[in-house]
Amino acid sequence: MSMRVLVAAHNHPALHPGGTEIFAHDLFGAYKRAGCEALFLGATNQIHRQARPGTSFQGIGPAGDELLLWSGHFDRFFMSQIDLYGVVPDIAELLRDFRPEVVHIHHLLLLGAEFPHIVRRTLPQCRIVMTLHDYYPICHHDGLMVRTSGKELCHGASPDRCHACFKDIALDRFTLRERHLKALLSEVDRFVSPSRFLKQRFVEWGLSEDRISVIPNGLPPRNAPAAARRVGSDRPVFGYFGNLNPWKGVAVLLEAARQLIAEGLEFELRVHGGAPFQRESFIDEITRLFEETAPTVQQRGPYRREDVADLVAAVDCTIVPSIWWENAPLVIQEAQALGRPVLASNIGGMAEMIEDGANGLTVAPNDPRALASAMRRLAQDGALARRLSAHAREPENIDTTARRYLDLIEAIEPSRIEAA
Repeated sequence: MSMRVLVAAHNHPALHPGGTEIFAHDLFGAYKRAGCEALFLGATNQIHRQARPGTSFQGIGPAGDELLLWSGHFDRFFMSQIDLYGVVPDIAELLRDFRPEVVHIHHLLLLGAEFPHIVRRTLPQCRIVMTLHDYYPICHHDGLMVRTSGKELCHGASPDRCHACFKDIALDRFTLRERHLKALLSEVDRFVSPSRFLKQRFVEWGLSEDRISVIPNGLPPRNAPAAARRVGSDRPVFGYFGNLNPWKGVAVLLEAARQLIAEGLEFELRVHGGAPFQRESFIDEITRLFEETAPTVQQRGPYRREDVADLVAAVDCTIVPSIWWENAPLVIQEAQALGRPVLASNIGGMAEMIEDGANGLTVAPNDPRALASAMRRLAQDGALARRLSAHAREPENIDTTARRYLDLIEAIEPSRIEAA
């Protein structure tokens, strides 16, 4: 299926290997394998690159079909692109030069919520698809839908509730923010959610249910990992994979491990991931917990995407203890693809991917005692672990995911007649 597709995300996995960036880039590759002429556009700022005078764009990658949009001026509250004399005309020029038939947006950060409107104004007949990866349009708290105090899960946004989290921001500004974002998102032809849970959150926020399709994320094809599962050991190995931050539940996991060590349970926990851009208080907390739980708990640091399959294959169970409404963590798919059970929090998209007692175990979030209990069950019941492994659910291949997206795109009726 041949068409020109612009894939746009809020960064590039070579600079910031988050789940959204990784999936967007994987799908970009799958579009190319499907016969599309594709261009990847990742927005970044001074955290990863410095500006280059005279242009908003910088090259990245060896093939010449990947660009960075340097966006150093951005209103995070309104998710608004405020560089009207630099970034905005440069985006329009890129669109006129490449003339995509499809623009596939994966995030609005740094790109700006105006991005769909710029596409529509520049290329009126272009089809616009947006994958919803988190809750940024709904929630100013970094798209987490977690209260700013007490880590309480938020079940729905409203100007009053949002103002209670950010008392220094006037209540009416939250009303304006919501109207601003909904108006600009009205230019999107179809939304896609990787989970039913995330779709429902956006429906409750006000997006039309008919405009949101559910397409699970897929994984790229890969060679079998070199590492083999440890066999015949009575010392189970647990693994954590991902950035270390308060919302990923790392402190909860370390506290659970500390409790199990105190009662004498024999196990090993390998924590893979770095802690970029975290507050000093959080770093101090996890440093203390790592010191108290060593050597049973091993802090193994950041890892490359290319190594994740070997690292996951080398543990008996992957733990995803997030305390926010995770949508579709790639690490769950990585573990399930390798036949590993997953121990995850029973909220958000995680609860859709892991069925308690079937292909893993689920526990209440932010509860070290409950997490320790589940880890103990897996450590002491080899038959349970083997049964959960046997029922691991193979995720879709990214090429199948791309075909699902292309079928969705083909079905979009051009509803706007070219005015120019």
